[in-house]
Amino acid sequence: MKHIVVIGAGTMGNGIAHTAAASGFDVTLIDVAEAFLERGMSTSSANLQRGVDKGKMSADEQQQIIGRIRATSDVNAAANADIVIEAIIENLAAKTELFAKLDSITGADCILASNTSSISITKIAAATKRPDKVIGMHFMNPVPVMALVEVIRGIATSDDTYMRVADLAKRMGKTAIEVNDYPGFISNRVLMPMINEAIFALYEGVATPESIDGVMKLGMNHPMGPLTLADFIGLDVCLAILRVLEDGFGDPKYRPCPLLVKMVDAGWLGKKSGRGFYDYRKGTGA
Repeated sequence: MKHIVVIGAGTMGNGIAHTAAASGFDVTLIDVAEAFLERGMSTSSANLQRGVDKGKMSADEQQQIIGRIRATSDVNAAANADIVIEAIIENLAAKTELFAKLDSITGADCILASNTSSISITKIAAATKRPDKVIGMHFMNPVPVMALVEVIRGIATSDDTYMRVADLAKRMGKTAIEVNDYPGFISNRVLMPMINEAIFALYEGVATPESIDGVMKLGMNHPMGPLTLADFIGLDVCLAILRVLEDGFGDPKYRPCPLLVKMVDAGWLGKKSGRGFYDYRKGTGA
């Protein structure tokens, strides 16, 4: 693989593009609006600048990495990709529409990967005529820092596709862990119920956000408390994943806490909106 296309210039997409380019790949970053692309490229440049400031790379190396990323709003730029990694909104309809489009414009050997954190790879693959070449490639946030990539096999994903994607993850400096296609995979099937239970503890008045996070950090050696982590992930994303778990398993243990639902309804989505379990508007967040 030489040419990687990343669709979606948000937090995950620009992180994937940055990491791929830093690993020597030619990258095309696609999003629907120039403003999103400019913001994504600016974020990648700023993240790389921190490496320059810390003496981990030269300014020339920074520019070489940025120079490997081409930004465009034309989805047809994916036509010559060896692999397309989708990192758009966590919505099945949006993803299947995009994958059907990619199936029609990319070469027959192109792998179509999704960075979905919970949605069925099998369902996404069904929108294409190449389900054997559709796979999940779930990076962790922040992408340039976190080593894990969950590689999720749909029911029809071929061994060759898995091996090629696992090798790509390794070439990007990541560790690929194979997971089969069940709601939430492993990371969010374990993580989201913990976050949800922390929200229930707050909802029931067991303790303050600071106390709940403090117990998990000091008592369980977690680097970040579950409520702070939820704020960083985005409360709307947490709710969407819990809905996938609840619907997929039909088990009430995945029922989202009413407080989480109310906060999302209010637009309190965490750090990205300025307010979640903590208030980030005046720099007072966790």
